Amino acid sequence: MKNENPIGLFDSGIGGTSIWKEVHALMPNENTIYLADSKNAPYGLKSKDEIIALSCKNTEFLLEKNCKIIVVACNTATTNAIKELRAKYDIPFIGIEPAIKPAALQSKTQTIGILATKGTLNSELFHKSVENHPEVKIIEQIGHGLVQLIENGDINSPEMEELLKSYLKPMIEKNIDYLVLGCSHYPYLIPQIQKILPQHIKIIDSGEAVAKQTHKILEQNHLLNVSKEKSSQIFYTNSEPEVLETILNHNEKVLYKNF
Repeated sequence: MKNENPIGLFDSGIGGTSIWKEVHALMPNENTIYLADSKNAPYGLKSKDEIIALSCKNTEFLLEKNCKIIVVACNTATTNAIKELRAKYDIPFIGIEPAIKPAALQSKTQTIGILATKGTLNSELFHKSVENHPEVKIIEQIGHGLVQLIENGDINSPEMEELLKSYLKPMIEKNIDYLVLGCSHYPYLIPQIQKILPQHIKIIDSGEAVAKQTHKILEQNHLLNVSKEKSSQIFYTNSEPEVLETILNHNEKVLYKNF
């Protein structure tokens, strides 16, 4: 039955597991296949054409595994390629983009910060999101080097702390009261970010909203898995599996595949 086919998710690396965790928490009976294209991380430094090509390759890998819906668990791939993916493939796609809207609507200081990749901040989709909220001042910061450190397993390193301080201190000085995380890798940095930010500054990421949207689209397409069988969670990476296994607390099996 198609309902029992897996939900496919892909990212430029391990970061999209932050989205996978939300999807799995909301729909534990759904089978999932997660694809980490760590060999090509980060996408944020690549051209739009390169990002589209990699996103198509990832999509075709997941389609070969009979996925019934694909979550583009990468801000850069969503903002640069989802329009092309939807035009090319006959399958529902769920995108992930920075949660500017809830931050803008809730901000008291009318100033919010966004930490994201160069590819996301330069994208047309991001600029449209910003234009929808002219009343709010948006402080943009490219997270140079953050994805590479996360992919290397250096989340708690002194280098990470120094980078985060250099990116966040100017935002604090400009009186932001919300920080939007515009990359699916960045939720893994929340403990470090909280040590730097004053308590009144709230952090927003897109994970929970993406999971809810995935459930909604599956329901609308009558694709929710109603089987009582234990669900299967499979992870593929084209880089060393150890970092992905560590992020998942060694609770899930990670398969190496050169794709």
